[in-house]
Amino acid sequence: MDNKPLLQERPPAYSPAAQGAGYDYGQSNYGAIPAPQPGFQPPPPYPYPGAAAAAGYAVPPPMSQPNYSSTYTIIQQPATTTSVVVVGGCPACRVGVLEDTFTCLGVLCAIVFFPIGILFCLALRQRRCPNCGAAFG
Repeated sequence: MDNKPLLQERPPAYSPAAQGAGYDYGQSNYGAIPAPQPGFQPPPPYPYPGAAAAAGYAVPPPMSQPNYSSTYTIIQQPATTTSVVVVGGCPACRVGVLEDTFTCLGVLCAIVFFPIGILFCLALRQRRCPNCGAAFG
């Protein structure tokens, strides 16, 4: 290992740069509000609605608020009833589930007119409720 010190010279100072360094950092009052220019006048203040109108503009007449009554009307809607619809449920008793049964005529047509008779058998089905015995078809 060398016994030489790592820094031969002292580091530069953290003070602002000298004027002769060639860098222009701007004015020292950065962010300050500049003084007004000579001959500058600020614009006149905005006239409020109650003040006299400027030349050429008409002030609209003041409008009054509508007079509302202090009574309230409350409309109550009836409670909605929920109904559960069971697919394939009996429309008569609403308890049973309809079952498909083939009629005697449908089975006879399926046997006698075999290929096309199956369509007749399916068309002549009867739906029956096992709970109340109602037939639909």
